[in-house]
Amino acid sequence: MEPIKRKNFQDPILVTKLLSDGRLLIVDSNTTVRYMDKNTLEMNEGFKANITHIRYKTKVVEFSPNGEFFAVMTSDCMESRLYNAKTKKALAKVSRHQGEVSCVAIDPTGRYMFSSGDDGKTFGVDINTGKLAFTLPVHVDTVNDIAFSDNGQWVATAGYDKKILLYNLTMMTPKEKLKVHAAPITKLHFLSKHRLFSVDKNNTAIIWDIYSGKVIHRLQGVHDDVTCVISGSDDKFLFLGTQLGYVLLYELEKYEQLSRKYIKIKSAVVSMEYDKELNQLLVGSEDGELLFFDIYTGEAKIKELLSQKRFDQVETTAQENPVLLYTETYALLATLWEKTLIKAKHALEQNDKETAIKLFKPFKNIPSKNSIMQKVILEYGEYSKFVALAKGGKIALAYGMAASHPLYKETKIYAQLEAMWQKSFVLAQKYVIDPRGEEKVKEILAPYRGITEKTKLIQDMLTQGEVYKRFRVAISQKEYKIAFELIKQHPFLKEFPDYTALINYGDKLYIKSQELIKAGETHAAIKILRVLVDFSDFTNEARELVVEIEFRQRFFNAIEDKDFATAYDIMARYDDLLATPDGQKLQNAWNKDLTDANRAAIEGNVKEVSQILDKYMSISSKNRALATVYSLCYLTQLERAVKAKRDRFEIENGIKNFVLAFGLTDNIENFIQIFKHYYKESKLNIELLTKGSIKMWRPSMIVDSILD
Repeated sequence: MEPIKRKNFQDPILVTKLLSDGRLLIVDSNTTVRYMDKNTLEMNEGFKANITHIRYKTKVVEFSPNGEFFAVMTSDCMESRLYNAKTKKALAKVSRHQGEVSCVAIDPTGRYMFSSGDDGKTFGVDINTGKLAFTLPVHVDTVNDIAFSDNGQWVATAGYDKKILLYNLTMMTPKEKLKVHAAPITKLHFLSKHRLFSVDKNNTAIIWDIYSGKVIHRLQGVHDDVTCVISGSDDKFLFLGTQLGYVLLYELEKYEQLSRKYIKIKSAVVSMEYDKELNQLLVGSEDGELLFFDIYTGEAKIKELLSQKRFDQVETTAQENPVLLYTETYALLATLWEKTLIKAKHALEQNDKETAIKLFKPFKNIPSKNSIMQKVILEYGEYSKFVALAKGGKIALAYGMAASHPLYKETKIYAQLEAMWQKSFVLAQKYVIDPRGEEKVKEILAPYRGITEKTKLIQDMLTQGEVYKRFRVAISQKEYKIAFELIKQHPFLKEFPDYTALINYGDKLYIKSQELIKAGETHAAIKILRVLVDFSDFTNEARELVVEIEFRQRFFNAIEDKDFATAYDIMARYDDLLATPDGQKLQNAWNKDLTDANRAAIEGNVKEVSQILDKYMSISSKNRALATVYSLCYLTQLERAVKAKRDRFEIENGIKNFVLAFGLTDNIENFIQIFKHYYKESKLNIELLTKGSIKMWRPSMIVDSILD
């Protein structure tokens, strides 16, 4: 695919990012920052941070969504820093990794800056206060990548230890470890519908369900080291940029690879971005080239070709850009082909080969269609013989021909044969229950002896009459789970009209449930879905819908009753509610209060923190987050006590109280080192301290001063 526009820069483009205000942000390997108009590519403003990045396989610089803040690793990789992009003022520094910094990140809400290192640790810094707020679960080796869900609720870290660690930023709690990869994991990317993409050094690529922790699919065809990942067009497609300059393309419904060489550029793909407004893929290269690709290139052309009935060229154009195969425009060709195929088959059934060839003519230059056309015409060469056998009552021979010519099974004559079989089979069912009816059954079904697929069904019916009785009883008593278990064990039951009626009933229930959900009649919908759970084709979807509806009902009932504690707890468990107006309102309120509380915490003002957070004290899902704020507040009190040269024993008591309440956190360990630097006479041994845990902290443990 060719780019629709390009712009050249001198150095590798490490960041290609569309900001929330619509501007395009470009950052190169010298941390030269450019804010550009995405349409004209004219630079509006920019600055130079003068930090050179020799290594950039991981995220060495990252900007907040609004471009107001940025995190960056120093050139020697020994420190990460947070800057205000407007004032260029450093807001925070993280230099406590035991080894080098491996990557940095800022979450989508712009609340936290993250610093990951070779020591497996990831520190979370509150952007508003510049203070270390918490640490993520620790890897036993280098953290290679960090990724966030779009709503900022989930963060995932990928380690050299072959593990992915998930953490819920809303609840401030770890979820679980994802362990399947056999090699160090290099890249992560969140997808919609609670999915996560990961790839390792062996080019093994996996799609995960983060709720269940299970593998959904393993992507095939990754032939090169993946350097960056982006999804686009409402998560229909996944783009993988590689070290050799390729962009691989996958679709995210069946997870098929559409192209191993969707894009090829001259050097490594270093950064990518997707413009949802224009459906453009932006690619930044190692040689400093910024390229824009319209992923729907060619759609206007195939519209014109369709109007001219040049179907072969439509197919050729679509093969050049496989994304076009998923457009409504291309779907018109598929519809035309299906209609033409049906008409041609009807003509061949009438022995009108000439009309069939005429109908096929517009498609003859499409290789894939041409082979089907030839096969259809060849298959119908003996169709008149098949008709003669069917009408002449030579049923076994007719079925034999249909087995050799599968297309005959789509004809009216074959449908008539099947109708006769069904009629005979239903008649035989009336006698199979009668202990003396076996001979009558054999007489009725005699014409079908020798037909492989029918013989097996006849034998099953004759020998397993009791099974059929149990099947009918299960349906009459609405014990659908038992009915489907019997079907699974005895496939011959599918030939009975009872089975057809059961399947049709399930379909009607599903359609009705969807109508009720759309109409907002959730109580009635749940009743139907609870029945559908017993229908094997709908079990999983029905269960998921019931859970979703129940969560939503409880959430909106809580909102209506102004029971915000329950609403927050439900929202923490079911993060799709964050996308609702009520969910956004609650989350925005929490984010504002959390920001205000953190500002009070860095002043060591417990009373003000408590006033701000008082409404959240009874919300269990907020305990971990509250503990994080109070631990910051008490740490500030300890730091000020050292600065004020307070009594050593008083500070030691404060440290003991802190460890008892929150455990041995990274913050307190770092503080103890500072404390012992100024109070060298201290004999405090942290190993002997009684240790609590931040996850066990409760609001009842709040005190005005940690020193008391």
